[in-house]
Amino acid sequence: MASSIDCPPRPCHRAGRQAGAPARVRGRVASAAVVLAVLAALSGCGAGAGTAQRDVPVSGAPDTAGVAPGATGTAQGRAGTGARTRAPARIPGLGPRTRAWIPANARQVVVVTGRGKDANRSRVVLYEHTGSGWEGGPAWPAHNALKGWTDDHWAGDLRSPIGVFTLTDAGGLLPDPGTRLPYDRSQGFAVGGTGFEGEPLEGSFDYVVAIDYNRVPGTSPLDRTRPLGADRGGGIWLHVDHEGPTQGCVSLSERHMEELLRALDPGRHPVIVMGDAGSLRE
Repeated sequence: MASSIDCPPRPCHRAGRQAGAPARVRGRVASAAVVLAVLAALSGCGAGAGTAQRDVPVSGAPDTAGVAPGATGTAQGRAGTGARTRAPARIPGLGPRTRAWIPANARQVVVVTGRGKDANRSRVVLYEHTGSGWEGGPAWPAHNALKGWTDDHWAGDLRSPIGVFTLTDAGGLLPDPGTRLPYDRSQGFAVGGTGFEGEPLEGSFDYVVAIDYNRVPGTSPLDRTRPLGADRGGGIWLHVDHEGPTQGCVSLSERHMEELLRALDPGRHPVIVMGDAGSLRE
């Protein structure tokens, strides 16, 4: 199945480059043995989890100075007036605890909102801070894990982790589509077999963005280091949708993955906020 990472008990893995993290090797081609090992590791799209307490903000303190993502509706100009309204000061649908997890320096926030705690359908919106507020892009349909969402992710639970995680590394089977993130093109992203609904998985990892849950930021998405241990899952990614639920990842159409990869800018400190709608409103 598609790869995915797990979230700890009421936790949110804090992103940030760790000292001594292995340097990225770009464009390497994995040997057959490595490919088989990688596929085995990722066959549970949802293996890996962070351990930070979910009640503790990712940044160590709530976002302040009027730039914290929040929970108001997106303002739009009135029809026929031609007037433009100010971008909202807060991101729609996010409650105070969720906002507190978002690092103060984040200026790009990918919000994944699940339909329900046990649902495997969701929507994805990229919000960008304009200097005066948050502007959201179009809403893209997505899949998440087969059994929905969890605050306490473990390998093999078939749930996506709820939390806030940084986005630092990308890769895929196909050439770099023009992202500013470090991009590892490798045959290690080749995948086969079928998903939960009998759909083919081929092409699912043509483009991926690693979600920094139980992984070392600054390494290829293929890196199998699990700081919290293998039992907490790992390999949680944003990747190409295969028209079915994942084992823990979030999947988008190939076109939308290309758009997201081109939009993400490490200079704007992108993060992903993910969970079911009820949990994100907390």
